[in-house]
Amino acid sequence: MIIALIIIAVVLIIIIALSIRIVPQTTVYIIERLGKFHASWDAGIHLKIPIIDNVVNKVSLKERVLDFPPQGVITKDNVAMSIDSVVYMCVLDPKLFTYGVENPLAGVENLCATTLRNIIGTMDLDTTLSGRDQINAQLEAELDAATDKWGIKVNRVEVKTIQPPQDILDVMSKQMRAERERRQTVLEAEAHKESAVKRAEGDKEAKVLAAQAERDAQIALAEGKAKSIELVYEAEAQGLERLNKAQPTDQILRMKSIEAMKDIANGNSTKVFIPSSIMDSVGDNIGNMSVMAEAFDLKNQQEINKKPKEIKVDKDPCIKPDSSKTTKEVHVTQAVQQEQVETEYNNMDFKY
Repeated sequence: MIIALIIIAVVLIIIIALSIRIVPQTTVYIIERLGKFHASWDAGIHLKIPIIDNVVNKVSLKERVLDFPPQGVITKDNVAMSIDSVVYMCVLDPKLFTYGVENPLAGVENLCATTLRNIIGTMDLDTTLSGRDQINAQLEAELDAATDKWGIKVNRVEVKTIQPPQDILDVMSKQMRAERERRQTVLEAEAHKESAVKRAEGDKEAKVLAAQAERDAQIALAEGKAKSIELVYEAEAQGLERLNKAQPTDQILRMKSIEAMKDIANGNSTKVFIPSSIMDSVGDNIGNMSVMAEAFDLKNQQEINKKPKEIKVDKDPCIKPDSSKTTKEVHVTQAVQQEQVETEYNNMDFKY
């Protein structure tokens, strides 16, 4: 009797132990009672009736990453290639996930392959290679709409690899090389052009600056010359003004004229032309030419012959036989002075 009670107690303990279920976090249990959906157990402790209740599926609510194998596709311009895609999805409705499709993951994989072929079939090769964002957006939208009835939420789809055939890769490599060579040629041409332009601009600026410098130098030289001339004229004007204030006599003026002619005679010329005004200022002293010659201090100065020369008086046809004695004496005196002047003039090195 006691053994029977012990056996019954052990059986009850086993049944109770088997009836208690602990559901972990982010997991949902699908419970069927007598072969019919009964409930969805969330995280926590639950009591299951043995034999009557049955756990048919344990669904994880975590986001899943489905890395499908590469899919063969053909572009609009008949280029065959393979595309490898990745799908990020999670289960929103465990009941639909359990009863909506026999194998949800396989269904998502096949749906992704067919949808990807439809999208790539409307695009050419260049658009496919450069339109990853467009492919991802379209694929995500169509997969999400198609998997709603399965209780699946497609969060994101990424095209991981696009693998064109080898001949296309070779052509693309040549095209890329040609494009880079073209860019290099264009950059070199632009660099040469910019260098030539900069060099021409530099030469232009240098010439402009040189012209400006020369102009400034000429202006400064002209201003200096004008200033010097102005100062000379001012000095001469002041000298004349002081001379006028001093009121010099005729003798001083004659002496200054002789000194000026002395400065003129100091040159290399052998002949000096004396203005008539100076000769007039000398007046009656013209006969004393030795004094003037000594004042001029000429190079090839010759000694003046001061010996009296016999004067041969010719008969002046202008004198009438009946002229007076005084008139004859005046003419004789004038002839003597003229003869002396001509003699002294011929002995000097300058001509008037």
